[in-house]
Amino acid sequence: MNEGLLILSLFVLFGGTVLWYRLFGRAGLYCFTVFATITANIEVLLLVDAFGMEMTLGNILFASTFLVTDILSETEGKEAAQKAVWIGIATSLLFLVVSQSWLLYRLSPNDWAGEAFRTIFSNTPRMLLASLVVYAVTQMFDVWLYHAWWNFTKNRYGDSRRFLWLRNNGSTLVSQLLNTLLYTFFAFYGTYTMDTLISIVISSYVIFIVTSLADTPAVYLARAFHEKGKA
Repeated sequence: MNEGLLILSLFVLFGGTVLWYRLFGRAGLYCFTVFATITANIEVLLLVDAFGMEMTLGNILFASTFLVTDILSETEGKEAAQKAVWIGIATSLLFLVVSQSWLLYRLSPNDWAGEAFRTIFSNTPRMLLASLVVYAVTQMFDVWLYHAWWNFTKNRYGDSRRFLWLRNNGSTLVSQLLNTLLYTFFAFYGTYTMDTLISIVISSYVIFIVTSLADTPAVYLARAFHEKGKA
């Protein structure tokens, strides 16, 4: 069940990213960034077993934000990709403030959801702050590295269209390794044992390797839509 759900979510989220770009253009990817940032910060609280590993959820949603910046870098330029990163940062800050304000209300005796909210969102400040810092660092690094690879291949071979697969995977795989290490230890150190932390790092990066390779066709498809004037 877990493995099937993860595979399904990969197709839904990556396919959804390209579809939103096809339907709504650059604005659609900015909106998708808001959606993915908020939901990933909630989903990451869940710990599951899948593919023989213990892992947190949220990895595919986080990976989709890297797909967004790669598509924007490829089709709309570096500034558009950096704007998506700033939108993600602003979204995390606003969600942190609003979600914590919910815990300050005095609840009605007839309330049934308050304790569940308290259980979930009392744990989110550290997660969100860790996510905010790591997201900012790794996404800015990813955008920079994407264009560094692009400039390298363009200068070397004189063609700006070739080697999309290299700049896509060459930037995302390195950025995701940095993301996995920083986020796991910032967000979960002291919450889980060291063995569990190492397991989360390994399982998360394995997923990120798969998602990084899987998002390359999505970037090619998005570029094709852009070049045909369909996005």
